[in-house]
Formats: sequence, structure tokens, C-alpha cells
Amino acid sequence: MRPFAGHGRSSRVAPVEGLLLDWHAEHARPLPWRKTTDPYAILVSEVMSQQTQVERVVPRWERWLARWPDVGSLAAASAGDVIRAWQGLGYNRRALALHRAAQQIATHGWPDDLTELPGVGRYTADAVTCFALGRDVLPLDVNVRRVSERTGFEFSAAAAQALMDLGATVCLARVPRCGACPLAGSCPSRGRRYEPLRKQGPFEGSFRQRRAETLRLVAAAARALAELDVDVVDSLARDGLVAVDGGVVSLPA
Repeated sequence: MRPFAGHGRSSRVAPVEGLLLDWHAEHARPLPWRKTTDPYAILVSEVMSQQTQVERVVPRWERWLARWPDVGSLAAASAGDVIRAWQGLGYNRRALALHRAAQQIATHGWPDDLTELPGVGRYTADAVTCFALGRDVLPLDVNVRRVSERTGFEFSAAAAQALMDLGATVCLARVPRCGACPLAGSCPSRGRRYEPLRKQGPFEGSFRQRRAETLRLVAAAARALAELDVDVVDSLARDGLVAVDGGVVSLPA
């Protein structure tokens, strides 16, 4: 994975992007992974932030990096320890994918195409190459897409973090705060309201909740299969999150 000359602010920045960057200079979210260009640290932050609120991710990211500060240390960890450390972030398969990605990188190095890594899709690959390597690619997460679609403007990679912060705090999904938006003056969507997006079913009482509770129990200590929800254990075992041996359920080695 080859580095690229950084994409600092250019004198040729479009006026609209200039307004956005000026706003961001005063309103940027103080996220700790923005202080590093380490691709591993940024990869961890991106994987943790998938479907998990950023406010919950920050302390967990800091603890993770304190325990496993680089690819090699995470690759050498047991899958069980990684799953245990992930508890509370949800969607635990992300932990296994991150662990496998670290093992692949430790063995073969960083690939030029990061989507070759387990659990890394197009957005995550673009985020790492943009924020860690300074390559001129705009990562398209839900916030970036929303701002771009509503304004109709095209933005460069230099505006990536500003777009993410604007979408997360001002250009909200249902009721955007147009009065606080630096782009409102020329935005064709100014003042609009939006229908709520279809949400995932409630967590309470769901199979997802049963999976989370069962995994939490097994993470605390190995359990007899007879004590647990067999359907849930089968599901977790298929995902590689637990191992079943001799009627005992435990985290993988």
C-alpha cells in the first residue's frame, strides 16, 4: 500500500467547498483517530464505527489501541480475546473480520486494494486510503452522500471529514438544521423535511438480542450447551463466534 502526497487545502478549492472547510475549522468533531495517519488505527476506528454511535466508539477505540497498538499485536491475539474485548459494540462478526484482516496484513502486508481484506468494503477501503495515505478519493458514507445529494455539489477528498461532520450534526436525516448550515445559501434542498427511513426491527426480544446475551455469557465463562439457547449457539458457531466441544460452549481459541 503506497503512500500518496497529502491533499491539503488548495487555492483552487471551489467556493462552496471553501465555505464548508471554513465552517469545519471551527466545528470539527474532536475524534482521536483524526490525530493519526496510522492505517491500522484508522481501520480500527472505521470498523468500530459501522452501525455504532461514534460517542460509544471513542473510549473503546482508545482501549483497543492501548491493548493492541499495531497490526502485529492484534494478529497475535486469540480470537476469543478479540471477541471478549469487542463486547458491547454489537455486530460481533466485525471483531472477527478485523482480527482476520490483521492476520492477513501481518503475513502479507497491506494490499493495494484494501477490499481484499476480510470485512473491508468500498467505503472502509476509501476511508483508510484517504485519511491514512492522503489519496485523492472521497469516502462515501451515509453523511457524505446525504450532503452531496441534497446540495447537488461535488466535493473533493479534502472535504471528507467536513462533510461527515456536517451530515452528522447539521444536515440530519429527517429534520436538517438549515439555519446552522454554511451551505444553506445556495442549497436547493434548504427548508425541506424528510420521511423517516425504514428502521431495523426493535432489538428488545429479537434474535439479535438473544445472540448478544448468549455471547456475553460465553465470553464471561464457558457454558454447558444445555444451559443455553441451542438455536442461538448454532447461529454463533456458524459465524465462528463460539466453539462447541463435548457439550461445552466457549469462545474460539
